[in-house]
Amino acid sequence: MKSRIPTREERQKAAKRAALRALKKAQKAADAAGVKLSDWEGEFIASVSERVEKYGRAFRDAEKGNLGSSLSARQAVKLKEIAGKASGKATWRRKPGKPVE
Repeated sequence: MKSRIPTREERQKAAKRAALRALKKAQKAADAAGVKLSDWEGEFIASVSERVEKYGRAFRDAEKGNLGSSLSARQAVKLKEIAGKASGKATWRRKPGKPVE
């Protein structure tokens, strides 16, 4: 029996839920660890959450990220940096490996 292929709308809703979950998780981790986020980081989480809830994604330009995701590539990197800060890591960086061409 074949499994059903999710529709575009279902994929968009799943991406929206995943982005909101990641934003809330980063905020909760910072609060639980007692890490003081900068004003900019707090505003970033709030504004991105608001845009994702309202529009389903936090960016408009298709060149800035995958069409199926709710966060742009740079927003995802910044979110990982905030989550790393909350978990006690100094900075989040790409793992060393092959250079990007």
